[in-house]
Amino acid sequence: MRNYLLTLCITAAVTYLLTGPVRKFAIASGAMPEIRARDVHREPTPRLGGIAMFFGLCSGLLVADHLDRLNSVFALSNEPRALLSGAALIWLIGVLDDKFEIDALIKLGAQMIAAGVMVVQGLTILWLPIPGIGTVGLTQGQGTLLTVALVVLTINAVNFVDGLDGLAAGMVCIAAAAFFLYAYRLWFGYGIEAAAPATLFAAVLIGMCLGFLPHNMHPARIFMGDSGSMLIGLVLAASAISITGQVDPDALKIFEGGSTRQATHAALPVFIPLLLPLTVIAIPMADLFLAIVRRTWKGQSPFAADRGHLHHRLLEVGHSHSRAVFIMYFWSALIAFGTLMYSVHSASMWIMLPIVALSAVGLVLLLLPRFKPRAPLWAQSFVPPRYRRRRFRKQYASAGPEAAEAASDGSAFADADGEGLRVPAGIHGATAIGARAHLPERRKAGTPS
Repeated sequence: MRNYLLTLCITAAVTYLLTGPVRKFAIASGAMPEIRARDVHREPTPRLGGIAMFFGLCSGLLVADHLDRLNSVFALSNEPRALLSGAALIWLIGVLDDKFEIDALIKLGAQMIAAGVMVVQGLTILWLPIPGIGTVGLTQGQGTLLTVALVVLTINAVNFVDGLDGLAAGMVCIAAAAFFLYAYRLWFGYGIEAAAPATLFAAVLIGMCLGFLPHNMHPARIFMGDSGSMLIGLVLAASAISITGQVDPDALKIFEGGSTRQATHAALPVFIPLLLPLTVIAIPMADLFLAIVRRTWKGQSPFAADRGHLHHRLLEVGHSHSRAVFIMYFWSALIAFGTLMYSVHSASMWIMLPIVALSAVGLVLLLLPRFKPRAPLWAQSFVPPRYRRRRFRKQYASAGPEAAEAASDGSAFADADGEGLRVPAGIHGATAIGARAHLPERRKAGTPS
């Protein structure tokens, strides 16, 4: 576990440290597209955050290759090289799209080619465990088609959900954490070496998302763009493909005695690879299919952009930007870890049960319209500075009673749609959103105070 934590931390550190220079490069290169009708932000924000995430991926794999406990993954399997090849291709297409706005059909073709590159190098689905039937072997053509379909669906599902600050990175991070626990248990709990690459991929993916999130949380200083969303979607799909069809039922010893019903229940860890990749992205996948149905019903192209996504609807019903993001977080955690509970024994249930319970409680509280989450006073030093109440009270006190009241009840923060909530420009990298009626006017240089 220590080797995985070291790999995760180095990946997160490299991603975090590179995001700042990448942001400056994106501004200098003009990778700041104009505001579109479907966008939530109000001022141009640099993209190309996927550059930092890609180099974080490379650094994580490089470090793992030099660790005693993890270098066997590179010696016994070609899957890390296959992942890196497919990730480099999809990342390059994403960078070009962030800069020049590539056509959607070209991106779709590039996604298929990236999946095909991984298949050629051995990262493919070999067989499927079907409940009630058993193991079903796949031909090379069937495995290739299924692998390409899973990669394309996962990439586009993550890309569709990338509509609010920190949303895609946080949801994929939760999905990767659930998948890491599952893959790690198969490797060390059952001694299945085939689960080692998936465990490594999930750990690196967590680091990529955690390193980028501090720069991407609302108000975001930089967006990951398609170079980042397609990259993390591909890594998530590669983790699922790496472990699907590699679990040996005989190694799990699930058919030794007992009734058929008991054997079926014991075989759940075999079937989880089919379910977990779908459940951890259940919300993005549902958003993807609903968008396709909605657009084709209106006679539009399935690739036409609109403001009908789930996160847009959360904003329309009155949730703030941060609350909408956290609602999606808790939904993802509840579905992912709830599904993961079916693959663990009662001895390990104490780990999953609190996570699922806390996710359910957090989701219920966030859905209450009058509930306003506030960090306690002792935790003020641990939350981001823009969410510290006491500092903003002092800052707004000089602006008059109205501004002081706004700062004390939290209304001095920016909302996603810019209605009602306000934030001063430039605070911790924030851009100006909405009007500034409650802020003191700044005098120009050289004028008397």
